Amino acid sequence: MFEQETILAHISEKKILLVDDEKDIMDLIEDVLCKDGFQSILKASNGREAISLCKHYNPEVIVLDIMLPDIDGIEVCKKIREFSYCPILFLSSKNDDVDKILGLSSGGDDYITKPFSPREIVFRIKAQLRRQQYNQAGTYTLKSPKLTIGDLLIDLDGCRVYKSEREIELTARELGLLCYLAENQNKIISKERLYEQVWGEDSVGCDNTIMVHIRHIRKKIEDNPANPKLLLTVKGLGYKLVKRDD
Repeated sequence: MFEQETILAHISEKKILLVDDEKDIMDLIEDVLCKDGFQSILKASNGREAISLCKHYNPEVIVLDIMLPDIDGIEVCKKIREFSYCPILFLSSKNDDVDKILGLSSGGDDYITKPFSPREIVFRIKAQLRRQQYNQAGTYTLKSPKLTIGDLLIDLDGCRVYKSEREIELTARELGLLCYLAENQNKIISKERLYEQVWGEDSVGCDNTIMVHIRHIRKKIEDNPANPKLLLTVKGLGYKLVKRDD
């Protein structure tokens, strides 16, 4: 088990506020959070409602869409910062550096662009919760959880992967798959489970999708993708990420 499983004990008690005027997106994020053990999830479809819920319930983390029908997310963040310092993760369809800087400078803690992997949202929420608990415990020197597998370094908090100290560019889906396998190192994970965890959808007809993504990941992390040493196929059962010391 990883250290974060201990640090994030009682995860069901953590209040998460989702703010988005697109109900389908909120429902998707809520579903994946529930599968991960979160039980106290609040939802708001506009800025004013978000501010009110934040004042009343004091959530541990807020996932905030920038484009809202009444007050834009930047202004909502500024108003929340008048009374709360809980982590705020921005969601946006804009990928410009200027928009990211504007969001983070207004008081946001993270910035995620659409389309996104639901699992990525969960990873980033957990990262913020870990930082909160580290600070509350006074363990400021504690480093973010990182996992070394061969010449790979997987930074679970930062959602970054390095091979021989060089960062690897992964798509959101590839990152979600690799991080989920890393969280379950040496365990066989079925294609169905991988798909449900990373895509947040039923796994009907997922075989080809998973196989393609696994092949792309191997091209990026393996020395010889045709003869993988880290990301293995267990015939008829699924995949597992293993650490080889030899």
